[in-house]
Amino acid sequence: MAGETITSRDNKWLKSFRAALHGSGPREDDPIGIEGRKLVEDSVASGLEVRALLVSESAERDLICVLEVAGRSEEGIPRSRIFRTTDKLFAGVSGTETPQGVAALIRQPLWGLEDTFHGRAGRDRAFHVTTFPLIVVLTAIQDPGNVGTIIRSAEAFGATGAIATRGTADPWSPKALRASAGSALRLPVLRGLAVPVVLAQLRISGAKIIAAGAHESAKLIDWTLLRESLSGPAAIFVGSEGAGLPAEVEHTADARIAIPMNEPVESLNAGVAASILLYEAAKLRSGGA
Repeated sequence: MAGETITSRDNKWLKSFRAALHGSGPREDDPIGIEGRKLVEDSVASGLEVRALLVSESAERDLICVLEVAGRSEEGIPRSRIFRTTDKLFAGVSGTETPQGVAALIRQPLWGLEDTFHGRAGRDRAFHVTTFPLIVVLTAIQDPGNVGTIIRSAEAFGATGAIATRGTADPWSPKALRASAGSALRLPVLRGLAVPVVLAQLRISGAKIIAAGAHESAKLIDWTLLRESLSGPAAIFVGSEGAGLPAEVEHTADARIAIPMNEPVESLNAGVAASILLYEAAKLRSGGA
């Protein structure tokens, strides 16, 4: 069932797992590190390629379940890339306080801008939204938990893709992946693009630019203009709680969206705010109030 049993902390595969599960996100050719049976199973079921699977001695039952899922996928998992190790050695590479005993190195999905416009085919949709693209663009959001939350909400509320601009925490970092509950591996995601490049590419593609503003601007929103902007290809730009959006986004936005709030609350964190805005955008796109 499994290949090599790893008994040394200096093993090259353990070093690879340790780097992937503790880093801030993979470089261009590096694998994505994921941990936990549910996340591994979801990745395999989504058709992602597993470069290596690591299982601790106390997680043998989980291995059986993962292999059952892999058996129903096209990619599967090569038996030569399934490794066992001790609970102690697994804990040494794990990126969590309570290791679950299952981790995988996944080949990065190859997404392009067109993928963020089209999304993934075959998804069930709770909202009967238009078929037009909706992309969420994250700018300077440095908390990986917020990044993962936004991408999870984007998938939940019918967005077709996400773009994490330069200066934003990597959506494929271990903390962001856990916060996204796997959405960052299913939803088409682009990473590390400069804001001016994103704006230019979206303009060329015909997408409307929607700026998520501070709650003080909620009363100034032109709802007719916002509905019109969301009736076709659109991108919602979300900034950090402190810094807000870059000036070039504010200056070029076609419409704005904001959350009215009671005093004395000044702001919501980016993950909560973006989730509310994406839900409201889904309602507007589906013709709801």
